[in-house]
Amino acid sequence: MKTSLLALGVVAVIVAVGLYSSLFIVNQTQQALVFQFGEHVRTIQEPGLKVKIPFIQNVVYYDKRVLELDPPAEQLILADQKRLVVDTFVRYRIADPLQFYRAVNNEYQAGSRLSDVVISSLRRVLGNVGLATLLSPEREQIMVDLKAAVDKDAKEMGIAVTDVRIRRADLPEETSQAIYDRIRSEREREARESRAQGQEQAQQIRARADRERTVIMAEAQKTSQQLRGDGDAQAIKIYADSFGADPEFFAFYRSMEAYKKALGTGKDTSMVLSPDSDFFKYFGSMTGQPAPAR
Repeated sequence: MKTSLLALGVVAVIVAVGLYSSLFIVNQTQQALVFQFGEHVRTIQEPGLKVKIPFIQNVVYYDKRVLELDPPAEQLILADQKRLVVDTFVRYRIADPLQFYRAVNNEYQAGSRLSDVVISSLRRVLGNVGLATLLSPEREQIMVDLKAAVDKDAKEMGIAVTDVRIRRADLPEETSQAIYDRIRSEREREARESRAQGQEQAQQIRARADRERTVIMAEAQKTSQQLRGDGDAQAIKIYADSFGADPEFFAFYRSMEAYKKALGTGKDTSMVLSPDSDFFKYFGSMTGQPAPAR
């Protein structure tokens, strides 16, 4: 009795294990390949609970969603011989899981192979266009051509490419530095030219201002001399008219002017003159009359 129960228990365990091993689940984001002794039996695209032969068949799962790949940036030579560092990204999905399994087996290998395909297509497509074209509205058509080139080569791996885009396109560091140095040299040359032109204009303005100053000063001096001459002439005429009416008063006035100049220079002034000198002839009387001759 105990032996029968033990046998039934063993059979139940074997049946349970067999049932468990024969069932598998395919999620909505997955697709599966069923193999039997290494040979492909069927491809499952629909999600749900599936059945396989336990211990004989095995299942390989692949993602049904759109996957993304970031190939390494690559330095390319365009049609106009310009060097460009191009950084791209790719979106793809596994369209034929059996061909994908046979070509690359897993997503890691697929990423490596697809990166090579993208770089090769970039060289082929961008090698036929110049930098100006790449930066123009024709860029959209270039992206279409690039996607078509990558998709064509990727189909051999069971991959369908949904999008290929250039994330960034920069000049190489050495080229950027050379361009920067050239631009800096150009700006420095323009600055030197502007500075030289400014100095030349400044010299011209100074020379013109000095010439005008000289002319103005000369004219002013000429005018002042003319005015001074006219004034002196008028003063002499007035003196002549005034003193001519009374010569004695003229002599007295000239003597007073001489006294003022001679004796008004300071209190330390010393003069040695003869008392009967003509210089003091108006000191002879209190009325200012000339002293009588001796």
